Amino acid sequence: MRWTLQPKPSSEKVKALAAELKVDELIAMLLVQRGIETFEAARQFFRPSLSDLHDPYLMKDMDKAVVRIETAIANAENILVFGDYDVDGTTAVSLVSSYLKSFYHNVATYIPDRYNEGYGVSYQGIDFADDNGFTLIIALDCGIKSIDHVAYAKAKNIDFIICDHHRPGDTLPEAVAVLDPKRADCTYPYDELCGCGVGFKLIQALAQNRNQTVEDLVPYLDLVATAIAADIVPMTGENRVLAKFGLEVINSNPRPGIKALVQNVKKKTLTITDVVFIIAPRINAAGRIKHGNEAVALLTEYDLEQAEFFASEIEQHNSDRKDLDKQITAEALSQITENEETKKFTTVVYQENWHKGVIGIVASRLTETYYRPTIVFTKSGDKLAASARSVKDFDIYNALESCAEHLEQFGGHMYAAGMTLKEENYAAFKEAFERTVEATIHPDLLTPEIAVDAEINLTDINEKLVRILNQFEPFGPQNMTPVFMTKGLKDSGYAKGIGADEDHLKLYVKQNNSQGFGAIGFGLGKKLDLVKNQQPFDAVYCIDENEFNGKVSVQLRLKDIR
Repeated sequence: MRWTLQPKPSSEKVKALAAELKVDELIAMLLVQRGIETFEAARQFFRPSLSDLHDPYLMKDMDKAVVRIETAIANAENILVFGDYDVDGTTAVSLVSSYLKSFYHNVATYIPDRYNEGYGVSYQGIDFADDNGFTLIIALDCGIKSIDHVAYAKAKNIDFIICDHHRPGDTLPEAVAVLDPKRADCTYPYDELCGCGVGFKLIQALAQNRNQTVEDLVPYLDLVATAIAADIVPMTGENRVLAKFGLEVINSNPRPGIKALVQNVKKKTLTITDVVFIIAPRINAAGRIKHGNEAVALLTEYDLEQAEFFASEIEQHNSDRKDLDKQITAEALSQITENEETKKFTTVVYQENWHKGVIGIVASRLTETYYRPTIVFTKSGDKLAASARSVKDFDIYNALESCAEHLEQFGGHMYAAGMTLKEENYAAFKEAFERTVEATIHPDLLTPEIAVDAEINLTDINEKLVRILNQFEPFGPQNMTPVFMTKGLKDSGYAKGIGADEDHLKLYVKQNNSQGFGAIGFGLGKKLDLVKNQQPFDAVYCIDENEFNGKVSVQLRLKDIR
């Protein structure tokens, strides 16, 4: 494990900000590291407001999209809301369809089947629209590269509005409107929205057109916050505002579907991390195991009893997903050890009967184990389909682009991608992928890294610091939970392994007879000998609050010790 101390920002900037905000220099330094250098930027960071959201009409083609939807409503046309089967897609479809249905009834939803149709806009979906008299399709979280599909629909007199956040190709589809802040000719001020976020900008524009305010749309933000958390987009700008207010909805008055998913959770207040690990996997499980339609049915249901029934079915899918994930991960690990499959720079495995819905999760597990760019293949029809996962700072999409001659198709982004190839090309692809990664990856990237924000002493930790750090939430990319390093710690004789297999470490740490703190290290049980006998050690950790028997105390959540 590499510990990398972040570069210290300019001390003038830190001192000036600390004076202006009347906070410690440590807080000011953490803010400057996050690009927050002025009083106004700090105000927006600590007090996000719905008034910070941009005018949706700043997005290229937004006016065209609104005019086309209003025309469809005026002419009583049938509108089909189409989206991908993952969390971002199903929440986006639920968001836009439920908003439209609040004042117009000729609206239906369509989620493609992961196995029969695959990712994105499908010909089957367009045929469904044609057979059922739909003349407008709103595509969410997909469509930016669907040039042939949009042309196919056009020939059937079906118009498209595309709401996407993926990087466009050289040519855009000939849709009525293409809403994508990553378009080269779009000057929208924030281009890190997820697909559901772009969907929210569309309903925000429609709402403005109907004399509604953004406050009228707050009840929909539980969906947007769920998508932001699940899609791991930067927790900056508009995403931060939408996530903060969406979390408030999840914790105070969520829609029946989300309420049904979280009602067995013991915690009073859910964080973004809870959304990532509790809500998102369950919504995803529908599309992985059965069909994404089940997620949309849950998220658009207004009767709590019916929502609880849908949630219990999804809970079963999630349980099945966990079993499959465990089984396939074990099979993949044994394949690697038996066949010495892990090459020096990559891990690529294949078995024809692995469940296509969980190979992405398995790829993530193998990446955690071997810390190499990883691809897991299974059989899909007459081809092989795969999910790829990368390690921090290595662009797996670029690596796949270099091996494109062996692939039928591929798509994705820096850290995750999907692809298909012909079975006879598997061996050649595997060799090409290993060569490409070997030629382009820096050796350091093959060792996991912990990025450390600051080195501090235990005496720097007090209630005021903890209170202000809590206001850094919601956390996410580009605003991660601050990580600190402290040297010369000693355990006060309490150290022990905890958990069923004593995998975790619990101790009470001091530094030079300072006030001590309880500390917990998940997965660090094997380092117990390092801290016993009161040998001094260094630690990297986050500062947490631990609630026990109604008492709240400061606790260090250890990430590593040495």
